[in-house]
Amino acid sequence: MRTDLAQPVRLADYRVPDYLIDTVDLDVSLARTATRVVSRLAIRPNPLGRPGVPLVLDGEDLVAKRLVLDGKKLAASAHRVTPDGFTLLKPPETPFVLEIETEIDPTANLRLMGLYRSGSAYCTQCEAEGFRRITYFLDRPDVLSVYTVRIEADRADAAILLSNGNPRKAGTIAGTDRHFAVWHDPHPKPSYLFALVGGNLGSIHDTFTTESGRAVALGIYVEPGKEDRAHYAMDALKRSMRWDETAFGREYDLDVFNIVAVSDFNMGAMENKGLNVFNDKYVLASPETATDGDYAGIETVIAHEYFHNWTGNRVTCRDWFQLCLKEGLTVFRDHEFSADMRSRAVRRIADVRTLRAQQFAEDAGPLAHNVRPDTYREINNFYTATIYEKGAEVIRMLKVLIGDDAFRRGMDLYFERCDGTATTIEVFLSMFEEAAGRDLAQFARWYHQAGTPKLHVILDFDDAKGELLIELEQTCPVTPGQNHKEPFVVPIAFGLLGSDGSALPLQPVDGCLSEDEAARGLIILDERRRALRFGGLTERPVTSFLRGFSAPVRLDAEADDEQLAVQMAFDPDSFNRWQASQTFAVGLLLVSIAGIRSGRAPYYDAAYDQAMQKVLDDAEQDPAFAALVLSLPGEADMAREVGHDVDPGAIHVAREALKAKLGEALGDSLLSLYHKLEDKTPYSPDAAAAGRRSLRNAALDLYAAGNRLKGNVLAQAQFAAAANMTDKLAALSVLAQTPGTARDKALKAFYESYKQDALVIDKWFALQAMQPDAGTLDHIRALMEHPAFSIKNPNRVRSLIGAFAAGNPTQFNAADGSGFAFVAQTVIELDRINAQVAARLLAAFKSWRSLEPARRDLALQALQSVANTPGLSADTADIASRSLA
Repeated sequence: MRTDLAQPVRLADYRVPDYLIDTVDLDVSLARTATRVVSRLAIRPNPLGRPGVPLVLDGEDLVAKRLVLDGKKLAASAHRVTPDGFTLLKPPETPFVLEIETEIDPTANLRLMGLYRSGSAYCTQCEAEGFRRITYFLDRPDVLSVYTVRIEADRADAAILLSNGNPRKAGTIAGTDRHFAVWHDPHPKPSYLFALVGGNLGSIHDTFTTESGRAVALGIYVEPGKEDRAHYAMDALKRSMRWDETAFGREYDLDVFNIVAVSDFNMGAMENKGLNVFNDKYVLASPETATDGDYAGIETVIAHEYFHNWTGNRVTCRDWFQLCLKEGLTVFRDHEFSADMRSRAVRRIADVRTLRAQQFAEDAGPLAHNVRPDTYREINNFYTATIYEKGAEVIRMLKVLIGDDAFRRGMDLYFERCDGTATTIEVFLSMFEEAAGRDLAQFARWYHQAGTPKLHVILDFDDAKGELLIELEQTCPVTPGQNHKEPFVVPIAFGLLGSDGSALPLQPVDGCLSEDEAARGLIILDERRRALRFGGLTERPVTSFLRGFSAPVRLDAEADDEQLAVQMAFDPDSFNRWQASQTFAVGLLLVSIAGIRSGRAPYYDAAYDQAMQKVLDDAEQDPAFAALVLSLPGEADMAREVGHDVDPGAIHVAREALKAKLGEALGDSLLSLYHKLEDKTPYSPDAAAAGRRSLRNAALDLYAAGNRLKGNVLAQAQFAAAANMTDKLAALSVLAQTPGTARDKALKAFYESYKQDALVIDKWFALQAMQPDAGTLDHIRALMEHPAFSIKNPNRVRSLIGAFAAGNPTQFNAADGSGFAFVAQTVIELDRINAQVAARLLAAFKSWRSLEPARRDLALQALQSVANTPGLSADTADIASRSLA
């Protein structure tokens, strides 16, 4: 294994910057291979820093051309400069101005960090540490500066010139074909929020009037010819701006807000102040090219980046250890927005599915880390599900714990007192302590302790007394570096149901619940164990724990098939109705998996048919919810339930068998529902229409699983007639499950229809990568030679290699190790091109230790092959090292 990894950065070692940069004046002269950047930095010693120490500025791959201190050329003896840093040995003791000219090559920048070319445009990505690839700087989030940016370019090369803030002036340089634009951002910001875009772009424009009556000019910039596909994003932006005013009292603060969509981007999007840069998959949409899921994704990501204006920009992070302070909080906000725009119940289920699939797996493997980490070697590797998804769940728990009113008061205090600062989790929590009048020191353990707690429930019903005894216990598995876990604060939303589905009143015995808990139907478990007793019961009740998924824990609670069926039909909490269906299926699948590994046939219980038939009978009342219930737990979900010595092949066989049995048993009802939901009205991406399509396509998928020939006939007809991408791709997905001529013809027809549309072809690649056939890996190797594939484009890599590693557990975890070896070799190749994308791809190995021994050894060999590669980037070496630790 490599031993030359960078020394870890530790939260305990944080110290304030020794110097502050009050203003930054940038003059950027764009050129494809030799862009000139002149930065004029107004610097002063930090009164809280160490007096007289050298000024050390970060840099990376820079060519220094000119260095000037207070108007005079800097003497060689007064400084040290390399491509990766600048040091002023004896800075003045009073404020001074440092002027630095650097030269960079945007075309050669394949890492897509700093300033680079995407198609015909120049764009930047500076989070987390990309600004140092543009100019020498104190590239850390607690250095807040006011920026003025002048951009110059050949008009033919870049007719549009954008940066952060408000436009000041623009014009043509006399006697040349060059022009310029000046932008000024009055709000101090860290360097990671700097953005610049130049290019020949199409655009759409609109206006938004804030609650106080200010007019804001809105613009979305895209590749020419794609302007019509940006209107839904504009609508989502305006709804986000209004919602943030209503839900959080946050009004936008500049005269303009611009979004730019590019095709080469390492992330989903970036919240640069007033100039968001997006991966174009989260901006461009039309019914013919985007699915309902794409529309929902655009709505969410547009909102997320806009909401960062206050939770991330106006109030930012003191250091990168506080990353969850902006990301977890903003994910919570975008979840709430989407819940208000669509179905709150469906959104909650979708969010929890993402959490369990991504973050629970992360928590259970070698890449587990705290929501607020204590140490890191490469910060780019901490943009994880733990930071984003679990971070959002911690905020949600806080709201559940203290109540809606106190939560809003705490948020108002946070914005009022922390505006314009770089702050910490401790400061954030102190606002809610004050607003709620309670100590949150124990609650803060959710930020400091890694791992997913498990909630064990033991029930005992006393028929004679009509009392139910509930014993609760929380445990948390050992994670790297944290062998001892103190009890968390776990808010458990709770209720009781009768056998007929009626809601039963909570009658605590001997004051086992506080008045507040009883009134809110909430149990606060803040110790390892707690016992509660409820009386006044005439029958053994059905228990409903963790309503709304009130805490990110794994629940271990006894429930038989009859009780689960009651919950599926009657639980007033939609999340727990869905959860009961999943728990029912998980129980069947676990028995089936164990049997298959022992040589027995897959297990099945007809009681499951009856419960699911009731769902179908009521499906049209809430189609989107019914579609989720009809979807069985995924193979990754089942791997998590098995926990150790996982055999992905047995899981696949068991799940396919259950799906086929269910599809066969419910065939007539599914077919009837499929035809009843046919909709010939014009496409609309609204929640109601999308819900009907999701139910119809779920019915088709399940019907085809149990009636393959007839189902494929239906899918072929739908594929041919579909007038929108949602229905066309759903039909293609059904056809793709059956190898043969029909699948090949459909895939070819799809490609020929959409080969000019990169985002649709990403779907084409991904669909093929996720097929569980034994020949899939050879097919992927062939697709890597396809003219439409480029390993230099992150979207292409994610759609083909990423989809295989994350979405095809059968073949990625193939018994011969071929899937592991393929991904490892691709990571090594990709690392030389784009280290961030390579590192994220390698994270697909996060669950390797849970595999059965033979596969585990093969995965280990693949990881070691990456770790032992000479010249590996810090990003990828960090993931490899942590995975093997």
